[in-house]
Amino acid sequence: MNVSQTIKGVVLAGVTLASGVSYGTDGPGTGSKTPKPGIWRGEFVISETKIPFNFEYNAKDKDHPILTLLNGTRRDDFKVTSLGPDSIFVKMNTYDAALVAKVESDGRLSGEYRSLVPGFRGNSLPFVAEHGKNYRFVEKGKELPTKHNLTGKWDLKIYSKAKLPDNVALLKQEGNKLTGVVMSTVGDSRELEGVVEGDEFVLSHFSGPNPRVYRGKINEDGSVTGEISSGIYNSTKFDGTKNTAAELPDPYKLTYLKEGYKKLDFTLPDLDGKSVSLSDDKYKGKVVIVEIIGTWCPNCTDQTSFLAPWFKANKNRGVEAIAIGFEQKDDLAYAKYTLGTLKKKYGIEYDILFGGIADKKVASDKLPALNQMMAFPTTILIDRKGEVRQIHTGYTGEVTGDYFKNYVAKWNKDLDELIAEPVPTASVAGKPNKQSEE
Repeated sequence: MNVSQTIKGVVLAGVTLASGVSYGTDGPGTGSKTPKPGIWRGEFVISETKIPFNFEYNAKDKDHPILTLLNGTRRDDFKVTSLGPDSIFVKMNTYDAALVAKVESDGRLSGEYRSLVPGFRGNSLPFVAEHGKNYRFVEKGKELPTKHNLTGKWDLKIYSKAKLPDNVALLKQEGNKLTGVVMSTVGDSRELEGVVEGDEFVLSHFSGPNPRVYRGKINEDGSVTGEISSGIYNSTKFDGTKNTAAELPDPYKLTYLKEGYKKLDFTLPDLDGKSVSLSDDKYKGKVVIVEIIGTWCPNCTDQTSFLAPWFKANKNRGVEAIAIGFEQKDDLAYAKYTLGTLKKKYGIEYDILFGGIADKKVASDKLPALNQMMAFPTTILIDRKGEVRQIHTGYTGEVTGDYFKNYVAKWNKDLDELIAEPVPTASVAGKPNKQSEE
């Protein structure tokens, strides 16, 4: 999912900074309109598809209001900036996009979701929002009855112009309420929330990157068919069957080194333009974690939110980390802004390098030892001898439950074992590492 599917620009048509408006400690001056605090229900319109989302507007600190997107148990906070007496700008944190909206005379919000990537031309995602509505699709108590229960693990087959890799869905239904997550070889959908009515179901999600909706029909045999809509004119078909044995391909076997390679080799600029390589003294004799990411990628930011605190707690154990960012514009100054925002938000204490434009082929060219660049993120573990020991494709976050717990357990076990290995005698800071030059 990519915010570059949306329109360029910052300010909604007709919403400009008003001149002569006074601002004090209580916000805009007399006559200004701000969103009411509390719960809201918004609705994107994509082609003829409506995608609802929920958020909370917290105005306890009028100078620094917060908009919180709600998805099941997930909460994502975003700072709100005033654009004038009746308009707000909500930057989507590390995603270079924003919600820009006007407070209408009746208190509703109307606006657009916009890409902020310089020079990008595309389509906008208009939305409206109403205060005081806490449901997503159907008001509680007004749902149509259903005889179905979708709780369980589902094997989903995804179709576009051609069949795509299968997905696995983990769903939980309580009455009419439906929540869950869809996992694929590149990551997870984040937390989905929706409803089951009659023989139909619908789920949606919006937490900063593009909104999406899953709509489906429950067939007489218990199988499901449906469609996923995301961004502009982007929809895929799916069908699914409940299957307790459904599993994705092993994420540790999808990306690997080409025959004849044992090591990874690259030289890329950091955010200040300085060239960094794995052969630098800093990394010799260390266990090195390389994560290949993009700030536009939700699974990448989820992975970063895991790695950044882990590294901070373990950096004195003989381990280093490098993030290689592939961004939506092939420009180091732009990458310094986007990746710098990521660094600040998550408190990253390891090196961040710029790989180039966000494209799997470009990433494959920059890292020629890999068989392919299949997904952002991809995480590579390198031992003290500089040899690649493990490559993990994609990332599944906390919402995946046992999958995430198992990932963390294996991560800690594998890193402990690599860190416990002896430092090669040739690896002395400031001196050449003979093994790394072989």
